[in-house]
Amino acid sequence: MCKNTKKKARSIEMVTGSLWKNIFLFSIPLMCSQLLEVVFNLSDVAVVGRFADYKALGAVGSTTLLVTLFVGFLIGMGSGVNVRTAHALGSGNRQNTEDTVHSALVLCALMGLLVGAVCFFFSGGMLKLLHTKDDLIGQASLYLKIYAIGLPAMGVYNFGNGVLSARGDTKRPLYYLAAAGVLNVILNLFFVVVLHLAAAGVAIATAIAQYVSAMLIMVHLLRRKDECHVSLKKIRFHKKACIDILVIGIPAGIQNAIFAIANLFVQSGVNSFDTYMVSGSAAATNADTIIYNVMYAFYIACSSFMGQNYGAGNKKRVLRSYFISLFYSFTIGLILGLLLFIFGHQFLSLFATDAAVIDAGMQRIKIMAFSYCFSSFMDCTIAASRGIGKTIIPTIIIIMGSCVFRIVWIYTVFAWIHTIPALFLLYLFSWIITSIAEITYFIIIYRKL
Repeated sequence: MCKNTKKKARSIEMVTGSLWKNIFLFSIPLMCSQLLEVVFNLSDVAVVGRFADYKALGAVGSTTLLVTLFVGFLIGMGSGVNVRTAHALGSGNRQNTEDTVHSALVLCALMGLLVGAVCFFFSGGMLKLLHTKDDLIGQASLYLKIYAIGLPAMGVYNFGNGVLSARGDTKRPLYYLAAAGVLNVILNLFFVVVLHLAAAGVAIATAIAQYVSAMLIMVHLLRRKDECHVSLKKIRFHKKACIDILVIGIPAGIQNAIFAIANLFVQSGVNSFDTYMVSGSAAATNADTIIYNVMYAFYIACSSFMGQNYGAGNKKRVLRSYFISLFYSFTIGLILGLLLFIFGHQFLSLFATDAAVIDAGMQRIKIMAFSYCFSSFMDCTIAASRGIGKTIIPTIIIIMGSCVFRIVWIYTVFAWIHTIPALFLLYLFSWIITSIAEITYFIIIYRKL
């Protein structure tokens, strides 16, 4: 078997073959990647919590929202790269693909530098705006400054991940992430246990791991022989390719940031209850991260498959990619939600030992367990619109449905009733309302294709 045939065998075909089978096979490595990322992030907290003092743990925890904002923005840029590369590959235009890949590398690296600079120079001010406690702000600011050094590498990794996913290869990014993640855990233990660097130690470990993952994915792209090959001589801005990537990438990054901002107001609602409820909700929120990340794999599949088929001009296959991805994401959300409902006590006991905290956490789980699956209608439809190059209107809808609506709900419905169900039901209602608007918009733009 020749080299090119072997490479194609490693990639999932998007414009031919069974969509049911190919979308599923494409998504499995993505699921594993998402879960690995969750596990490695939890390892940072676990190591600093177990081997450093409670202040170091609090310092790392207090940066979560800002880290989510910065990382979410870079992931959004990766989505822009993924969709535009898929369009170019689907159309069979090699020159367009090469221009997109090389422009995307420059853009993602620069965006990583920009986001990293903001994180580095404004970390203290942002932490003060979030009312970080005075005894934590020193370590928290140091953690963010060191973390910021790794953000350019994260930008490059997300570029490579976007390109390879568009090509149908989701296994290699998984291998590279796994290698970097294992290194991260080892370095966490070394810097915290041996060198006693506490919060700074886990930040250094994370930054090093980011550069390792970026290096691995770049070495592979430099060695490729197809249209996704990166040539150092060809790295430059191509105006049209840059605009196309930014038109999708920036709104996608803003969408990710919006969810983090909206959750600030939800947390303020949680904080109005007693300490048991606050702790129980924090434990139960770990389920959100796991379930959302698993479902997210099918959203990437949706954008990638729709992108390539849109580029190939196959309108029927574009729509089928959406429906199949929606079915898979809804089903996995429903299954995982049911499992969480059944084994909720056991899950919460991984993070808490106090019976009152576990009971409080179950109040959240009983509502959220049957709500996760409904989020697929919103998120998968956003991914579908992104797959055919539309992101600005979906972003506006998200701002209204998942941010403004939730804030209004908290200051009206929740303020009036002030119960746990009244607080957490806002997720279900916001997902339903936003889904209706997103699906309506998608129907309109699909008909115009």
